[in-house]
Amino acid sequence: MIRPPRFLRTPSGAVGATVFGALLVAAFVGPLFAPHDLDEPVGPPGLEPGSDYMLGTDYLGRDVLSRLLHGGASVFLYGGAATAMSFGAALVIGMTAGYSRSWLDPVLMRMVDILLAFPSLLILLLLTGGAGSGVLVLLIGVTLVQLPTVARLIRTATLEIAHKGYVEAAVARGDSTASILRRDILPNIANVVLADLSLRFGYSIILIASMNYLGLGLQPPAADWGLMVSENRQFISLNLAGVLAPAILLALVTISVNLMVDAYFKSVGRSSTSSARWKRRRTKPLSTAAAPPTGTVAR
Repeated sequence: MIRPPRFLRTPSGAVGATVFGALLVAAFVGPLFAPHDLDEPVGPPGLEPGSDYMLGTDYLGRDVLSRLLHGGASVFLYGGAATAMSFGAALVIGMTAGYSRSWLDPVLMRMVDILLAFPSLLILLLLTGGAGSGVLVLLIGVTLVQLPTVARLIRTATLEIAHKGYVEAAVARGDSTASILRRDILPNIANVVLADLSLRFGYSIILIASMNYLGLGLQPPAADWGLMVSENRQFISLNLAGVLAPAILLALVTISVNLMVDAYFKSVGRSSTSSARWKRRRTKPLSTAAAPPTGTVAR
């Protein structure tokens, strides 16, 4: 029987994984159970929840529940794509800068620092103002916002590994730089990368939802939880569910990710502590046996 990872066996990790898994399944299977067409008006705008429409209608009279069931896929797909793009670029920049012993390190880091100096919203506004709105612009914007922080983290982790003995041995063997980065450094910074990857995924979802809310991302009539909050805010006094339901789902996604990340860090900390204690117990009898008993002469 395959046991789940240690952090998923903790209460917070189990709750986070359960909620995240349920939302992920609902996001992709939910459209099959939508009671009405995605863009078809079914009643007057801002209709309150009732027996006919469980969550009421939105500002155009469309069924809120149907759009809610269709709007989750874009959250996970675009959030995952933006996170993958930012980490792909950050891995190349961060590992190259951290391992390089030449001019590449300061040049790459100065470029990252320049990008880091701009506020996130300003980057998004400049990008959408020059290139317009759309999915590709949305993903590039989130990538540029997250790239500097992730690249600096990966560079720091790479610097700690680059001077280890096994890396120096690989250099002495004549291994190529690409081979050393792939085989000797990347596996040893994987824990740091994966932990930050989870946090950045939640941040990507919130950032994309914020862009959609401000009208800088996806455009109507696309179904998206962040866009639903923006569209229905004018009718919040008529139908609170049109704004509250997608906002709650977005919050649950980010909270579940944070619970899993927190459980992972705690399990890694306990594992490291247990390993250190086990090593001390193993070495203590050896050190005791090495010293001769009091009053005797070692022969």
